[in-house]
Amino acid sequence: MRIHWLQHADFEDLGCIAPWLAAHGHSVAATRLYAGERPPSIASFDALIVMGGPMNIYEHERYPWLMPEKALIKNALDGGKRVLGICLGAQLLADVLGGPVTRNAESEIGWFPVTLNSSGRTNPQFADLPDTFTAFHWHGDTYALPPNAQALAFSEACAQQAFSAKDGRVLGLQFHLEVTQANAQAWFAQERPAPARYVQMPEYILAQANCFDDNNRFMRSILARFFAE
Repeated sequence: MRIHWLQHADFEDLGCIAPWLAAHGHSVAATRLYAGERPPSIASFDALIVMGGPMNIYEHERYPWLMPEKALIKNALDGGKRVLGICLGAQLLADVLGGPVTRNAESEIGWFPVTLNSSGRTNPQFADLPDTFTAFHWHGDTYALPPNAQALAFSEACAQQAFSAKDGRVLGLQFHLEVTQANAQAWFAQERPAPARYVQMPEYILAQANCFDDNNRFMRSILARFFAE
């Protein structure tokens, strides 16, 4: 499968997704939006991955590439492509599908439980995930569930943690199952968030090696089902 991914910051990459795609023989290309690269034609890929980033989806003046990115996502959705969005990517998907993105009541950074709702528990892409699992989070915004989408999961700090749309061809994950320990170290080198109710210390987050391993295993399971040909 030809898979294209969108990168929003040089220190945020695919994490554990990259080796999985390589191991399964997918053709992979990227657009580095932060570096001024232009989005591709939708004819050039079969599936799109929209990754995270430190910006907000409504900061159009500061990040002018957001508008053409949203246009690409809309064209991909209209063209029946599979689209996976992670964190900022999930918010961009929600926005394009008609679900407004706003500040969440709390920032959520660190290891916090995510619980699947009844739709999430029966969603085939989540078949190998427990009903409640500890996920890595890093977000301050949230999205409203888009029309005709199915909410799949929630956390104590954020009511919208995952959604599915377009008969399963679209999946948005607010949390970061793809992040490796090395990824998290790179992120904290860029920013050290102030502790808060749902914001943990970097030292604690980085020490949870088993949590990174579990998250990456869950991510690989979702990928295997989402990109099944």
